Amino acid sequence: MTRCLLLVLDSVGVGAAPDAADYGDEGADTLGHIIARTGLRLPTLWSLGLGRILGEDGKDAPRASYGRMRERSAGKDSTTGHWEIAGIVLEQPFAVFERFPDPLMQAIEGETGLRFLGNRPASGTRIIDELGEQHMRTGEPILYTSADSVLQIAAHEAVIPIERLYAVCEAARRHADAWRIGRVIARPFIGTPDAFTRTERRHDFSMRPPPTVLDAISAAGIPVQAVGKVADLFAGQGITDAHPTGSNAEGMRVTEALWRQAEAGLVFTNLVDFDTLYGHRRDVAGYAAALMEFDAWLGGLLPQCRADDVVIITADHGNDPTHRGTDHTREEVPLLVLHGGRAAPLGTRDGFADVAASLAVAFGIAPWPRGRPFL
Repeated sequence: MTRCLLLVLDSVGVGAAPDAADYGDEGADTLGHIIARTGLRLPTLWSLGLGRILGEDGKDAPRASYGRMRERSAGKDSTTGHWEIAGIVLEQPFAVFERFPDPLMQAIEGETGLRFLGNRPASGTRIIDELGEQHMRTGEPILYTSADSVLQIAAHEAVIPIERLYAVCEAARRHADAWRIGRVIARPFIGTPDAFTRTERRHDFSMRPPPTVLDAISAAGIPVQAVGKVADLFAGQGITDAHPTGSNAEGMRVTEALWRQAEAGLVFTNLVDFDTLYGHRRDVAGYAAALMEFDAWLGGLLPQCRADDVVIITADHGNDPTHRGTDHTREEVPLLVLHGGRAAPLGTRDGFADVAASLAVAFGIAPWPRGRPFL
């Protein structure tokens, strides 16, 4: 009857990883820099041990076990981070392109019957502003990438209906596999030139992962409920129920409702606004406000947790809004664990897969071959 809640705060890193310089991210510290700039206070997370993670001893003993995790996989994107959390360490990173190769584009164009605008690295909001009017005039969707392994396709909902956009992305996904592109992302938008707005109907189409601990849990007949973009990141694999959401606020509401109803099983939530709305847009104040909103919500959720529940709070990478550029940052991530009233230092874990190993222990399934359990 184990009940486990796994909360991934998308991009909430806690300081540069030892190999951050290899990614151009030396000095990055998402949470530390936000706190330094804004004086942010997070009383619920602090009570669990977040201050200890950040190097502040404090006078009160933490209520949870606390530590850091250092990613072993190459990369700094959501797919890589979530796959490693679920027990898959990528020895070869996903491919990143400045421009997608002609054979790939020809294959996508041949299947969809479309030509595309863009095909270059860009900020998602900026390229829509630049090419949105031409897209509306020609009907050609906007295709772009970033420093991550993503192929993004943007289209106005009045020009290319949402289901058609999803079908185009599914076609692109089939051809992108051969090029090891981590995600194809549908980016619908609305509005008029000079006032375009991306909608909440984004959808990620990921490569299918190797078998993860989620497969092992669901194969044992244990529910695995995915909230936010989690199901997308695993291409639905190992997920028994998917609950896509359009915002942190909706993700928290859905998570709380599922948690109240659950007698057993895993609720696995990603809260993406930290990354998409504030990290990439280098909005320090917005990021701080979103963290305060989460902290207040968490304070109301924790009294609903039983002593034998397992609650794990972590992140998948960094996205320091004070750092140069607009991309993710290679950082260590926080690890807070509530279970059985224990409160102990967990140190710096050598890999996110320690979460997978711990889930295997919590649910009494076969030991996971990667990672070292902290339960």
